[in-house]
Amino acid sequence: MKDSNNTSSSSSSNSRTEPIAQNLIKLISNLCFSLFVFSVLIFTVIAITYQPPDPWLESSPALTNLFTKTENATFHIDSSIIKTGEDLSPSPQDPPLPPPPTATAAVTEAVIEKAEEKFANSTSTSSASADADADIDADAPTPSCDKTLNCSDPRILIAIQRFNLRAFKSIAFFDYQPPVNGSSLGECDVAWRFRNKREKSWRKYRDFRRFKITVTDDCRYKVVHAGGWHSGGNARRSPTRPSGNARGRTVPRVSTRDEEINDTIPSLGSESNFRNGKYLYYTRGGDYCKGMNHYMWSFLCGLGEAMYLNRTFVMDLSVCLSSSYNPSNKDEEGKDFRYYFDFEHLKEVSSIVEEAEFLRDWKKWDRTHLKKKKVPVRKVVTHKVTPMQLQKDKSTIIMRQFDDAPEPENYWYRVCEGQAAEYIQRPWHALWKSKRLMNIVTEISGRMDWDFDAVHVVRGEKAQNKELWPHLDADTSPDALAEKLKGMVQPSRNLYIATNEPFYNFFDKLRSNYKVHLLDDYNELWGNASEWYNETRLLNNGKPVEFDGYMRVAVDTEVFYRGKTRVETFYNLTRDCKDGVNTC
Repeated sequence: MKDSNNTSSSSSSNSRTEPIAQNLIKLISNLCFSLFVFSVLIFTVIAITYQPPDPWLESSPALTNLFTKTENATFHIDSSIIKTGEDLSPSPQDPPLPPPPTATAAVTEAVIEKAEEKFANSTSTSSASADADADIDADAPTPSCDKTLNCSDPRILIAIQRFNLRAFKSIAFFDYQPPVNGSSLGECDVAWRFRNKREKSWRKYRDFRRFKITVTDDCRYKVVHAGGWHSGGNARRSPTRPSGNARGRTVPRVSTRDEEINDTIPSLGSESNFRNGKYLYYTRGGDYCKGMNHYMWSFLCGLGEAMYLNRTFVMDLSVCLSSSYNPSNKDEEGKDFRYYFDFEHLKEVSSIVEEAEFLRDWKKWDRTHLKKKKVPVRKVVTHKVTPMQLQKDKSTIIMRQFDDAPEPENYWYRVCEGQAAEYIQRPWHALWKSKRLMNIVTEISGRMDWDFDAVHVVRGEKAQNKELWPHLDADTSPDALAEKLKGMVQPSRNLYIATNEPFYNFFDKLRSNYKVHLLDDYNELWGNASEWYNETRLLNNGKPVEFDGYMRVAVDTEVFYRGKTRVETFYNLTRDCKDGVNTC
């Protein structure tokens, strides 16, 4: 009886403990499962929203920071210029830069030595025959060194080439022309093409200088003086001769324009060429009239998608310049892409067609093939349709329509966000600055003989905003600049000041210590008698083009890049952060 009571009590005890253990196990398993589900959810959200960095930008963290700092999917306006393809150092992941259309080796010391050896071999042959003649006439006088200067002598060109290598170490020289006589005895003018070694592009620029040459006692030619930038007028291209019936007319001014620029609009050719092509067409979106950095980020997204899809990109050459670059504080439509960027290079490295040319051929095809099947078109009305989904599409034209969507859904660069960022590489190598602007940069640098230091002084609205930049105004004042530059730039040096300070005389205090150069010192380079003015006017149907705010900053920044010593505002002159308080 007692045992039965014990048995019944133990069974009742087990019945009470078993639910507790089971509940505990269930609680732990539910908790683990919840943690697992939560982890999967977090991972999924990260996978969807994560945008890996563009390999083209890994070599320039500053670009990545600028482009990824977005507010309401738009970009902050910055007074500095974004680096383009010719400024970026390629990273190991980057595809190699395509070779130049016509590669020419630079003139180096080794090349000069080969030229000297070739000349010595030719002269030794002629001297051997002269020695044979001397054996016939033993009484002939010993030849002496001829002090007469002959600019066509190959040794003069060799002496000038060697002088240039010593004098301009930051320059790579190409394509020397044979020297010609200068304006007086002992002078020779020489023209050549060159490139700054800091540029990543293969573009070349032209210079011609006058050299004072002397003959040493050991019959060698020596450069005793070199003229300044473009001083060798006799070596520049010959002017156009007036015709016989042009008597009394003004002889055209000798042009130093770069005749190698070819930014004509390519044609699709025949109708069959159009029909057999594959095109990616972006209609105008909310990027229009945004800042130029925003424009480039979006444009390269579209071009990158076209390359990914192996299609020709339809591009609009009309650019709207944001009000931030204009004194009128108004957006300006109708600017030409070729004012700011190198269209010739873009044509060489990517497949593009101009929008008006494309639409003309498209309408012509549909008009002449009414009874036949029209051109197949795939219209895409949202950026959420990814490039990967369009990869197998056979339509002749894929048209991404951004017209009706509200901002920021109608920004081109939204196409390259999310998962698409893993597949679309922005082709930074395709986008170079306009050579017309770079010719101005080269002219300014050349006038300072490529031997100058530079300081970037940011003022303008930032200096007035004490809340975000409390020290900037005081740290960039004339007295503060004079004191801080003492330890950075040697006195009496050429000092180029890249700045948005509107008052020209603001930096007069520095003139007692340095040879100060400002952009406005060279305004004749874009004035109404300049080659830039004439050439851009031709692009604008004969109408003058304004040298606008973006062009000024582009030239200012590029000259700054070429300084031997470069002093930055937010790294050297002030404690303030570039993007305001607490953003360093």
